[in-house]
Amino acid sequence: MQLDKQIVLVTGGGRGLGAAIVRSFAAQNARVIVNYRNSREAAEELATSLGADRAVALRADVTDAGQVAALFSAAEEHFGSPVTTVINNALADFSFNGDARDKADVITWDAFDSQLRGSVKATLHTTQAALPGMRSLGFGRIVNIGTNLFQNPVVPYHDYTAAKAAALSLTRTLAADLGPDGITVNMVSGGLLRTTDASAATPDEVFDLIAASTPLQRVTTPDEFADAVLFFASPWSRAVTGQNLVVDGGLVKD
Repeated sequence: MQLDKQIVLVTGGGRGLGAAIVRSFAAQNARVIVNYRNSREAAEELATSLGADRAVALRADVTDAGQVAALFSAAEEHFGSPVTTVINNALADFSFNGDARDKADVITWDAFDSQLRGSVKATLHTTQAALPGMRSLGFGRIVNIGTNLFQNPVVPYHDYTAAKAAALSLTRTLAADLGPDGITVNMVSGGLLRTTDASAATPDEVFDLIAASTPLQRVTTPDEFADAVLFFASPWSRAVTGQNLVVDGGLVKD
């Protein structure tokens, strides 16, 4: 299915990376659901700027199955057709601040639980809600947002990294399960992006160090990252599923 025929849900789409992904799909004339939990003003402003026929802002906490079911119903009612494409971008509350991170001797299980719910539970909910519509169409694209930290834990964010690693495992098992339905499931993993709300607390010297370590000699932007998300939703990835594409300017080689 061409991008301009797709109805795309971007969780956490009101700001940061999510907003960049929304704008990238809209630029390809896809119709987009801008999901938000707390960022109502930003999400509605973004959707309004794209036009009511192309975008709608809908609130849901994606860790709540009932809210996710209502989200999908509202999206289908608005656009008159099922969601074809899900981008699991929403991030549990987190700040990439290495100095303030919870170290191994003090981090609590609650921190892990919060991240696992945000990465794995939310992905399970959106996938299950999307399946009836995708199966009716014989087509579906699911793209999960990951991290290069579980390959290169340059800053040991224990809870966040463990949750994203679990999400990669779920990506691959879902790909194996849903492939016969014409549904692909992939992950795009980035490093630190310059700049999102989550990375705003990162000192400039850390960005500079990362840039100096990459072949491209710069830090990846949200717009550049969004390009890879478009690839996994596009017809050019039709034979690709269960994969994890690292988009970090060449910092991580595996």
